[in-house]
Amino acid sequence: MNTQLPIPSHFNPAKVSEIWRVPYQQRSIDAEEWAKQHNIKPASEDKSRVCLLLIDVQNTFCIPDFELFVGGKSGKGAIADNVRLCEFIYRNLGEITTIIATMDTHTAMQIFHPVFWVNSAGEHPIPSATNIVPNDIDNGNWQVNRAVSYSLGYDYEFLEKYAYHYVKKLTDNGKYPLTVWSYHSMLGGIGHALVSSVEEAIFFHSIARNSQAQFEIKGNNPLTENYSVLSPEVLQSFDNSPIAEKNTRLIKQLLEFDKIIIAGQAKSHCVAWTIDDLLTDIKKIDINLAKKVYLLEDCTSPVVVPGVVDYTEQADAAFKRFALSGMRTVNSEQ
Repeated sequence: MNTQLPIPSHFNPAKVSEIWRVPYQQRSIDAEEWAKQHNIKPASEDKSRVCLLLIDVQNTFCIPDFELFVGGKSGKGAIADNVRLCEFIYRNLGEITTIIATMDTHTAMQIFHPVFWVNSAGEHPIPSATNIVPNDIDNGNWQVNRAVSYSLGYDYEFLEKYAYHYVKKLTDNGKYPLTVWSYHSMLGGIGHALVSSVEEAIFFHSIARNSQAQFEIKGNNPLTENYSVLSPEVLQSFDNSPIAEKNTRLIKQLLEFDKIIIAGQAKSHCVAWTIDDLLTDIKKIDINLAKKVYLLEDCTSPVVVPGVVDYTEQADAAFKRFALSGMRTVNSEQ
C-alpha cells in the first residue's frame, strides 16, 4: 500500500461492538468532501487493482452475546479485529479498488440446525455441542426430523438417505464432522447484517471511490454447509446428482485483481476454508498467483469457546500452510 490517509473523524472505535443505523446521506456527503480534500481518485483510474475480500463480518459472529461471537483467545477477538479492519479501510481508501463482502445466510431448516435432527425421544441436538458422525445415525442416536421434509420439498426417504451420505462425506473428506450450530446469520434478522462500523466504512469507500461494493451470499442451501464462499462442503447427492455448485464466477473475478487482501471471521472456519479453496484453484492454474494474496492476520480470529473448543492451533497451522504456498501474511499496519 502506498499513501496512508488519516482516519475520518466519524469513526469511533468504541462503537465497533455495537449495532446502530449508518447515516448514509450524511456519510455520502462526507465521503465526497473527503475525496476532494485528499485528492482520492475514482477506482476506475487504479493502475493496480486491489480487492479487499471480507469474510462474514456480520453481527452474528462479531457482536458479543450474539449466536456465534468469535472471541478468539482474548475473548474480544472479532471486536479488536474490526477496529483494525475499519482503520485499514480508511487509511488505504485510495488504494482499495473493490470491496467484496461475503454474507453467511441461513434459514431455520438447514442440515446443520437443531430442528433438522431428532433423537428417539423427539428431542433436538444441543447446538454447538453436538457433532454428528455416521455411527450416530447407525446407532439411532440421531435421525432426520420427519416433519421438516414437507417444508423442504423432499420426501423423507430421500432426506434420510441424503443425510447419511452427507455426514459420511464430511467424515471421509477429513474436514470437521457435521456440527449442529446454533441458529445464526438468519436471513431477515439483525444477526445477518454487517457490523455497523464496517458497513459504514464499506459505504464510505463506495462513495469516495465511486466503487460499487459487492455482496456474496453463501450458506442458503438447506442440504449443505458452506464455510467457504467459493464452494459448499458437499456438491453431490448419494446418486451423484448435483445439489450445489462452486462459485466459479467469483474465483475467476478474484484472480483478475492484482492484489487480493483477505480478512474476516472466523480464521479457523470460513476464512480458512475460503483461502483453502482459492489456493486449490490457484494450484490448478499457476502457483505464482498465490503471491498476490495477502492475509490480514490481525483482522481475523479463530473460534474459541473456553473450556469447550479451541481452534487456534488449527487456524495457525492453516495460515502457515498458506504462507508456505506463497501467500503473504501481513498485519493491517503494513
